[in-house]
Order: sequence, then structure tokens, then C-alpha cells
Amino acid sequence: MSNDQFHGFEDSGDTVFRDVILLALAGFVAIVLLLLPHVNPPGQTLVTADEPPGNVIVELFWDEDRDVDVDLWVKAPDDVPVGYSNRGGLFFNLLRDDLGKYKDPTPINYEVAFSRGIASGEHVVNTHLYRMDGASHGPFAAKVVVTTVDPSSKVRNQILETELELAVEGEEVTVFHFGLSKTGALIAGSVNNIPQKLRSEVHK
Repeated sequence: MSNDQFHGFEDSGDTVFRDVILLALAGFVAIVLLLLPHVNPPGQTLVTADEPPGNVIVELFWDEDRDVDVDLWVKAPDDVPVGYSNRGGLFFNLLRDDLGKYKDPTPINYEVAFSRGIASGEHVVNTHLYRMDGASHGPFAAKVVVTTVDPSSKVRNQILETELELAVEGEEVTVFHFGLSKTGALIAGSVNNIPQKLRSEVHK
């Protein structure tokens, strides 16, 4: 066999080898593309992931630097108060009871309650300073936000927000009385903070 014939045979072998490798790679890519939809199939959870978990959402935030325990209490019309010691009623559920820094790996101080559906009528939102972080520490700020979600359109609408100062251990403060329509609209002239104890209704 001459050198030219040998090199021609070698080039042919290289070409066949490259073709086999490319075909194998193309087959692998095709298999991966076919399997991708089955690795994470689109389901109902993906479609509804952004849907609000409730129709009335009450959130309480407070200073992340303070190791204090603040409790959120809420009450829907014709229902029992809902808070840390009674975490569910006919409408509201308390989903997060934050104890401050105790057994909490996150720096966020936050409690939240959600309702199932919307009860038309007067709602009440209170805070209760369950535990202060020592006599040397002064007052601290807290914020309460109320959001409603229209049952048919699923549109969120923040209807109330306020900041308050908490300082006295054991004190319960009425943040809001407010009225809602069946669609979650705030009833004009219904907002006030006339004191009403919610925790004591449970702890009699």
C-alpha cells in the first residue's frame, strides 16, 4: 500500500469516527429534549402558584433587631378571635406565629393570617406585645397591612396600612376596625381603632 493510499484510508477512518460521534451527540441531545417536559411537567401547581392563598390577608411586621414576641389577633364578623392560642376560626387562620428570635433561623419578625372567603361586615385587627426584650430597651415600631383579594378576579388590593409604636409588655392594641363588602371592598367610613380586646375573649 502506497503512502497516498494509507493516508486516504486514515482520512476515511477519521471521517467515519467523527460522523459516529456527531450522530451519538445528536441522539443524546434529542433524548434530553424529549425528556425535559417529563422532568418538570406543567401542572396545576405551576398555574396557581401566584394565586393568593386567601381572600383577606392581615400581616404584622416588626423591628428585625428586637427579640420581642408580638402576636397578631384578627376577628371576622360573627366569628371567634384568631391568634396564637386559637389559630383557626370559621374564616381566619393564623399561618405564622413568630416568637422573635427564639428558634427562628430567619431575621424576619412577621406574622400573617388569611381568611377563607370574605365575610361581609366588621373585622377587627389587634396586636398583643406578649414578651418584651428587657427593661433597658425602649419602644419599637410595628407595621400592620391588610390586603383583600376579589374572589372572582383574584386581584389583590391593599386597603389598609399603618405603623404603631409598641412598648408595654402585655398590652393589647386595637389597630383597625373596618368593614368589608362581599367582594372585599372597604366600606367607606368604617375604619376606626376603638379598643376591643380579642385575646381576652379566648382567655376568659
